Amino acid sequence: MNRALKFRLTAFALVIVTLAAAIGFAAYASWREVGRLQQRLSTGHLRSFEIADHLQASILKLQDTLARFELTRNENARREFKHDSAALDAWINQQKPFLRSTRESDLLNQVDTAYDSFLSTGASALKDSDESAHSKLQHIADAEKAAVPLFELGYQLADAHRQTLETAFLDSQKSISLLRWVIFGSLALLIGSLIWLFATVYREMIAPLQLKLVQSRVIIERQEKLASLGVLAAGVAHEIRNPLTAIKARLFSHQRRLSKSSDEFEDVVVIGAEINRLERIVKDFLQFARPSEPQLVRLTAEPVLRGVRDLLADDLEKRDIALRIDSIVDFPFEADPQQLKQVLINLVQNAAESIDQHGQIFLRARGSSARLNGHPQPVVILETQDTGKGIPPEVQKRLFDPFFSTKESGTGLGLSIAARIVEKHGGALEFQTQVNRGTTFGIVLPTVA
Repeated sequence: MNRALKFRLTAFALVIVTLAAAIGFAAYASWREVGRLQQRLSTGHLRSFEIADHLQASILKLQDTLARFELTRNENARREFKHDSAALDAWINQQKPFLRSTRESDLLNQVDTAYDSFLSTGASALKDSDESAHSKLQHIADAEKAAVPLFELGYQLADAHRQTLETAFLDSQKSISLLRWVIFGSLALLIGSLIWLFATVYREMIAPLQLKLVQSRVIIERQEKLASLGVLAAGVAHEIRNPLTAIKARLFSHQRRLSKSSDEFEDVVVIGAEINRLERIVKDFLQFARPSEPQLVRLTAEPVLRGVRDLLADDLEKRDIALRIDSIVDFPFEADPQQLKQVLINLVQNAAESIDQHGQIFLRARGSSARLNGHPQPVVILETQDTGKGIPPEVQKRLFDPFFSTKESGTGLGLSIAARIVEKHGGALEFQTQVNRGTTFGIVLPTVA
């Protein structure tokens, strides 16, 4: 697991923990806010009517007790009025801590003041004196008049308390709504993070493993095919080489006895050329069947590419094909100079055959990063780029198959041998092509420190 993936997974874990904490906090805060609101509504709703009802009921009772005293002058009624009025006065003072707003406190103070006025009226009526019935009725009327503001203030106090509860309900509703959006937003981010995690894990871990599995399967199948073909090629090449040697020796003996101007001599030359071609094919077969192990030495690209250019440039100029070195980096790498040169020569010759006449071939070396043997690492890429016909799609699929060739006289082993040589160097042979635009082959090799 590379550092970038570790960093992303660590960041994801932190995001998940943060989102989980946010969801948990929002849920807990919502639960507390709902509980607080329920408590306010249950207790506050009852209290909003309790104050008015108790005040009105107490005032009515005091009025009735006062009227009973005025009419009967019953001492029990006097004591009852004094006791009940003192209890109501104390009850009014006890309500002050329960009030939640300034308006409620102001109204309760007004109730206290109005109640003092009511008590003053009641005290005048409780005096011992022989008064006329009209005076007694007047005292009762004065008490009822003093009680009217108390009834009105009781309603106002209940209404103020209700408004306070409504304000608290709206505030709680806003808080719950905000917390709900926090929960929904956190859940959305959590789902998005999970999708991102799945995509990241798939892209960085599963997809490369699948690709590696497919590549490994292809390599195994190819190696099995190559091994079978190698055994066959080695056997055929061995059986053909001995007769060819004998034929070539006898042909050389006849050639020495023939006149160079005779038709027989020309036939011998043609036969000799074909024997040489057969020997080259046998050599390719043997190299494909038993490739030699590379003798690795530390190299840079410039001497290798310049050596290939110096070797092939003159011959290619006769066909009006320019072989040029484009750009070179000096990154060191390890390779077998002869085998690497063999691969480059093969690629240049293939490029020349693709151009046929009037074109250009560029040699270059560039640095990059590539995945070799399942691990990304710095590499140097030796490239051959041509301006030829390109490679058709149906040919690209079989380009590295042994014995597959689009040339009439080709063995179909050139690119197969080149690919095996590069693989033995721990690298890869890759290509990019466009029909009628040209092809670029790249020898990818790991750099060394």
